[in-house]
Amino acid sequence: MSELINNSSERKKRLKELILKLHAGDPESLVKQELVDTLGSIPYGEVVEVEQELINEGLPEAEVLKLCDVHASVLHGNVDLSAAGNIPTGHPLDVMIHENIALKKLTDETSVILQNLKALDEEEIPLAILKLRTAFNNLYDVDKHYQRKEYLIFPYLEKHGITGPPKVMWGKHDEIRELIKGSIEALQTPDISLDEVEALAEILLLPAMRGVSDMIKKEEEILFPMALDKLIETDWYEIHRQSLEIGFCLYDPPVDWKPDWVHDSSLHEMNKSLNHIQLPSGSFEIEELLCLLNTLPLDMTFVDRNDKVKYFSQGAERVFQRNRAILNRDVRHCHPPASAHIVDKIIEDFKSGKASKAPFWIKMGDKYIHIEYFAMRNAAGEYLGTLEVSHDVSYYRNLTGEQRILSYTK
Repeated sequence: MSELINNSSERKKRLKELILKLHAGDPESLVKQELVDTLGSIPYGEVVEVEQELINEGLPEAEVLKLCDVHASVLHGNVDLSAAGNIPTGHPLDVMIHENIALKKLTDETSVILQNLKALDEEEIPLAILKLRTAFNNLYDVDKHYQRKEYLIFPYLEKHGITGPPKVMWGKHDEIRELIKGSIEALQTPDISLDEVEALAEILLLPAMRGVSDMIKKEEEILFPMALDKLIETDWYEIHRQSLEIGFCLYDPPVDWKPDWVHDSSLHEMNKSLNHIQLPSGSFEIEELLCLLNTLPLDMTFVDRNDKVKYFSQGAERVFQRNRAILNRDVRHCHPPASAHIVDKIIEDFKSGKASKAPFWIKMGDKYIHIEYFAMRNAAGEYLGTLEVSHDVSYYRNLTGEQRILSYTK
């Protein structure tokens, strides 16, 4: 089969034949061996082209979707990535690769919990189930990773005529989302037993984790090299600029990536029309407003009307640490499962108008923390979201007498 080494059309023809064999029901192991024997490794671009050709030739997208996992399994380890190139730190794909590392770590740790369930003592089981609930709440963060692909990367690929593979991949995203959602809901069952968890593992938990793991392989062997090959730097910078609107998955990029041609002055020009904010009682430049919010001696987190975390302040001495991975995440998934019902209750009562404030206060070491949730409503009384304000009030609780003489504090 040496004639296939430098013949792209013949390689693609052969690859198409092998994928259609899978479609006809031939065993994966035999097809994989045939692939290795006849093709060795395949340039990633040819895999994409063949998938697109199959769709163009009439193989239904739903059928390609069913085949997706099978032929991805057969191709795994046999795709040539040498043309993919290097990815700069902070680049959108660098971020997604780091997110995949975090997702892989999470699924590995969750697999260990599931494997060890039978060996647990009776009193250890509730804690293990709580850990599973937390793990799957965190795993649903992959939704933001998928949204950035769907709404930011796929449109650019479609401009290059690559429509089939993104549609197939989007279909797999939806399957994975449903599996994770189902896992979260099932694990919330009150007094769930060990036997029920083990049954769930077979029908929901393990398939959800396998789906995430398999998608990582598809991305890193097919999607990422293809996108790097097709998209230009201005495309990637626009994707980078819009990424924060969707949010990050289990990872907060430490570097704000900018191509060499982007300068602070050009950034200023791009944001000039948005730089001035006029309010009924005054106005701000964006820089002034940002500084004001971060100077206030308290933590603020804003959750919008759709229960998504949209903003948090970044003061020097935060009470509760936040990172940008929580942006656009469902607020319920930002709290331990044990307190999720309290979050649900607050949001439900704020939306219905039953309540507008919910205060709490707790001790944290030598700190005394006051936490209060406020319903945000417009002039017509419509619910806009919830504001969480946290403040270490230890200093104020210890005040006595009066201070009328100027005295600076650090």
